[in-house]
Amino acid sequence: MSRTKIGYLVGGGLKENFRVRLTVSPQEIQEGAFVVVQSGDWNYYGIVTDIQLGATDPRFADEQMDGRFPPHISKALHGQTLYANLEVLPNLMLEVGPEADSPEYAEWRANLKDEPRILPVKNIPPHHAQVFLANEGDIAEIFGDPNEDGNFVIGYTREQGHPVCIDLDKFVQRSSGVFGATGTGKSFLTRLTLAGLMKRNQASVLVLDMHNEYGFDDVASDTKKPVKGLKSLFGGKVDCVGLGAGTTIRGNQVSFNLEIALDDISTADIETLTRELNLRETSPTTLSALYASFGKEWFKRFKEMNQEEVEIEDEKGRVKKVPHPDSVAAWANQHGVNVMAAVGLQDKLRRLFDKPYIVEKSESVAQIINALAVGKHIVLSFSEKYDSDLDYLFVSNILTRKIRAAWEKRTNEYRNDPARNQEPRPLIIVVEEAHKLLNREMAAQTTFATIARELRKYYVTLLIVDQRPSQIYDEVMSQLGTRISGWLGDDLDIQAALSGLSGRDALRGMLARLQPKEEVLLLGWGVPMPLPVRSRRYDEAFWKEMSGSKKSKEQSLKELGF
Repeated sequence: MSRTKIGYLVGGGLKENFRVRLTVSPQEIQEGAFVVVQSGDWNYYGIVTDIQLGATDPRFADEQMDGRFPPHISKALHGQTLYANLEVLPNLMLEVGPEADSPEYAEWRANLKDEPRILPVKNIPPHHAQVFLANEGDIAEIFGDPNEDGNFVIGYTREQGHPVCIDLDKFVQRSSGVFGATGTGKSFLTRLTLAGLMKRNQASVLVLDMHNEYGFDDVASDTKKPVKGLKSLFGGKVDCVGLGAGTTIRGNQVSFNLEIALDDISTADIETLTRELNLRETSPTTLSALYASFGKEWFKRFKEMNQEEVEIEDEKGRVKKVPHPDSVAAWANQHGVNVMAAVGLQDKLRRLFDKPYIVEKSESVAQIINALAVGKHIVLSFSEKYDSDLDYLFVSNILTRKIRAAWEKRTNEYRNDPARNQEPRPLIIVVEEAHKLLNREMAAQTTFATIARELRKYYVTLLIVDQRPSQIYDEVMSQLGTRISGWLGDDLDIQAALSGLSGRDALRGMLARLQPKEEVLLLGWGVPMPLPVRSRRYDEAFWKEMSGSKKSKEQSLKELGF
């Protein structure tokens, strides 16, 4: 395919950007444009990070020529003395050999030991190497052919509208993130990505849907147009689960309801709620004593304790009050626990004791785990009744802790005896409002940080969705592979979204200057190089593609001209 020439190389190096002298108007090039530097047998691929005006002499830039000289002289002087340069961040290089129709090409192919592959930039092209805008073939060469299995079109180049793919097979191998300020369309972008994953069907997906946005059909808050949910797109492949018995989601019946059994609650689950419940420093000691006393029944037994006192007579006939035998104080005295600390902990836990979704017995957690293991996708909605941070933190941490244990067990069984045990199905856990679970204070206590750091080898990864990446623990951010980021206005958020990536200083301005809607910057593991794109629309055409609906006979005949 032919390319559009835009200039030639005039400077730069491996430790700095390439400098390209433009031979077209600077108004034809945008920041973030994907360009190809063509030199001999090699192509170098990079993105434009800056556009600068220059002059052979500052006086030509300071003084206007129009009106001082005849138009033809003014135009000639303008072309010879004023220019524009591009700053190009080089990312990749590929040996392409001589022209395919030249005699040298056959000789070059015959001498190849291995098929040419895309490499990080290891050398630089010479001065005056020709620079072009990447064409559709270049995009497909680097980001993958949209027609090949496993490549999902996430958006289009901003200049020429060429499709840009992410590699879903690589995407599921590491944890990933979707970022963007409020109102930039994170939820739509996440729906797009999840639909691609479900269509690919290589991994199961668990969505912790705090705001009830993903499962059932909805109405867009800005356009007021209907929006299809994942359940509508994929039918029986998706189970919508509601928290608590009898829960419905905006009037829709759920597949089943999630309830938490009393003996499913561990003391560690309570410790993760330290900030939300305002627990004291003595709480871990009290919780440890409760578990030592009652084992898995600790939550039930602690809930049943009272704070009453009874009157008894001592040896001298005097009446005095002592703790009731079934009271918190009596238990504390018996086990050497501070009474005030134990009573205070029970008072704090009353917010959980009264939750209707905590029941005596339930198998719904196991039901979710089994559904995910056999290839179903789960959207867990918290409904309007349980949309507090306490419910979200408590339930999501219990569920992911159980999932972690189940997947670790399945993985170890498979590795010990691959012939008898099936390989675990990859699982992606989608976490909204991720900074509430993965901030510096919480990350060390929750299961999510462990999943981000370690569970890739156990087939479990995270997809975190957040508007404040700067509030997510930096150790977790460093583990993220693919990052899809919309516009971010805060410098700290921009810095966090780019953490751990090469060339982040050059990309910082690009991220800050994205359009507030429908433009995203692709970064990291699932894409070979950073690239800003116009994101795909979550519309009827996309829904038809995902649901696999085919054109009617009449439509096909009409398109063929009959």
